[in-house]
Amino acid sequence: MGRQIQTDQTPSLSSVDQVQRALLSCDYVAERELATAIFLGLQLEKPLLLEGEAGVGKTEVAKVLAQILATRLIRLQCYEGLDLSQAVYEWNYSHQLLAIRSAERSHAETTAPDLFQRKFLLRRPLLDAVEADRRIVLLIDELDRSDEEFEAFLLELLSDFQITIPELGTIRAQHKPIVIITSNRTREIHDALKRRCFYAWINYPSFEKELDIIRRRAPRIPELLIRQVTAFVQEIRNLELYKSPGVAETLDWTAALVALDQHVLTEEVVQDTLGVLLKYEEDLASLSGAGARTLLDRSRVLAESAPQR
Repeated sequence: MGRQIQTDQTPSLSSVDQVQRALLSCDYVAERELATAIFLGLQLEKPLLLEGEAGVGKTEVAKVLAQILATRLIRLQCYEGLDLSQAVYEWNYSHQLLAIRSAERSHAETTAPDLFQRKFLLRRPLLDAVEADRRIVLLIDELDRSDEEFEAFLLELLSDFQITIPELGTIRAQHKPIVIITSNRTREIHDALKRRCFYAWINYPSFEKELDIIRRRAPRIPELLIRQVTAFVQEIRNLELYKSPGVAETLDWTAALVALDQHVLTEEVVQDTLGVLLKYEEDLASLSGAGARTLLDRSRVLAESAPQR
């Protein structure tokens, strides 16, 4: 997570430049296109759909925005089989049953108790976001992992910022949440949902951007090691792999090398730690032996030409 802004007031985000600077103050390096999409989402109160490969910083956008705005982050992690009872609400059946038994014992009522009151309602992330007493950040993470039926349910929420509970009626947000939706694009998100959102694609960072990210997140790491790590990861992404490493893996690998007290990349340490970067056996096999050595040689050339601090 990015560094917390040290300020007593929420920073102004009344321009794209201010959004970009605020993100940077939390060590989130964003291109102008992404900063523009965030700015428009905030100003026009529209959800923002972020797509891109895993580990490129989509989820971090929501976390950093919550920090910048000094507000709550409510996160709904999507998965296959996610339904309304986990995402929106469900009735507290055990408390309802206790209410029935209590009424039976007291003999004070001639009719059954009202079991569909708010006190029996269990709020899940989406209902919690709609009923928030101030503007919060709602992160709907990895929507592509959920089923299309759940995606269809979101249309009402994203269009009108409201949720309908049959027993209680429609609950409308008094403070529209800032909605960030992420997708790794394991399946296509339906056009009906996309029409309700602004859209941004987050790509793997350029060499200069990734170098800046590591310098900001790991300021005490030797400069030569930072440049070599960045160059090596950039070279890896040029290969045909099952899953290329994201920025998250780059940062993890940097931390691992520091923990091993490494100041420069060597062939031996690369072979020993590739499992931090690559998570599939086929990818590891493709970089064994001569493959890693060739990649390391190329990355050293790129690292030497990198701009110094």
